[in-house]
Amino acid sequence: MPVNRLVLLLGAPTTVSMLVTTFYNMADTYFVGKLGTSATGAIGVVFALMSVIQALGFMLGQGSGSNISRLLGARNRDEASNFASIGFFTALLTGIVIAVAGLIFLDPMMLLIGSSDTILPFSRVYGAFILCATPAMMCSFVMNNILRFEGHASLAMIGLVLGGFLNVIGDWVTISILDMGIEGVGLSTMVSNYVSMLLLLSMFLRKKTQTRLQIKRIFRKNVPASDTQLTDISDRSTVGHILINIIFIGLPSLARQGLTSASTMVMNWMARPYGDAAIAAMSIVMRISFILFAVGLGIGQGFQPVSGFNYGAQKYDRVRKAALFTWGFSTVVMSISAVVCWLIGENLIALFSSDEEVFIIGTPALHYQLMSIILVPISFIGNMLFQSIGKGGRALFLSCLRSGLCYIPVLLTLVPMLGLLGIQIAQPIADVLAAVITLPFFLSFLRTLKKEETPAT
Repeated sequence: MPVNRLVLLLGAPTTVSMLVTTFYNMADTYFVGKLGTSATGAIGVVFALMSVIQALGFMLGQGSGSNISRLLGARNRDEASNFASIGFFTALLTGIVIAVAGLIFLDPMMLLIGSSDTILPFSRVYGAFILCATPAMMCSFVMNNILRFEGHASLAMIGLVLGGFLNVIGDWVTISILDMGIEGVGLSTMVSNYVSMLLLLSMFLRKKTQTRLQIKRIFRKNVPASDTQLTDISDRSTVGHILINIIFIGLPSLARQGLTSASTMVMNWMARPYGDAAIAAMSIVMRISFILFAVGLGIGQGFQPVSGFNYGAQKYDRVRKAALFTWGFSTVVMSISAVVCWLIGENLIALFSSDEEVFIIGTPALHYQLMSIILVPISFIGNMLFQSIGKGGRALFLSCLRSGLCYIPVLLTLVPMLGLLGIQIAQPIADVLAAVITLPFFLSFLRTLKKEETPAT
């Protein structure tokens, strides 16, 4: 199939999945907004915790999926199942450990990630439910990525969409009918995550996938060796080396999501002197802008299996064409979306909060963010390209730019100088810097691929 059509075919379900995930996160913000500014701020605070969970889940999922796509490209299905199994059960165990430790140290954790004294009662309750849902969230992230990298993006979408729909209905029932407050929002989020996990797991149990999730593969001392080198670390296939391989290739996802969490914490700390309204406003802006980011990210995730599979099959011309198309198409789509969002941005902010101060702070912050959105695609396409083909070092560096190496220093520099304005413009400036740094890496590698292209046989 032509790579342009293939990227769109695989990208459409992942885009829908990303939008649905974003939508039900925003549903939490919408319903909690009815409970007051402090409750809305709690959603923004706990978002940092959710980013850490997502970071670990995506690290294991992307690390497994990248190897799986290249192994399937090399027609080695058995070893692909080893990566899938080890990635899944590692996620399950890690999620249980995080949940137990987090519940024991709940209050200190909420204060650490930016909760104020007035927000703490709400963040404590919501955070507890999120921690209980952690094993399901991490397993879902892994299975979702495995399905995507196998080319079953539509199957991955089913689990996320149905779970997200259940979460929205649960929010409405618990808040509007049962009047459960933030406990109801947390409960519906937890239940929906376990439903999503079970739906995704059923795809593997019903053998609709090329890989299998089998716990016996973890306890084998050795697994069949691949006839293709997977990374620069090792080509051996013991369980330990597979886990190291997964972590190494998945580190860019951990860095990207982990730094999103860290930057959210830093932003919450910097916004704390300006009151709960500032934390709530920036939380709302992050959720709205992530809708646009999710569109581009979904298209990029459709590109990853195409890139990994064709790179494993040594069809470098298809990798190059897919990368250029994904960059151009996602830039156009995100730019159009940004214009639409600009026109209705004030209404979107008012939808989530009736606090006038939140509206005053959030509106210009959203406009600043929309100005830089056209540069965001090059950042994540460059990162995804290197990660999907196993170039972990470059992928790791590029993944650290937008939310870490650029954003946090800009935030720490501008806020003491400009106050609240520094918080509002820090992310757009970081987006510009990340794009400028990423572009040379991206174009240079595409030139390398062009030199390695071979005539089709």
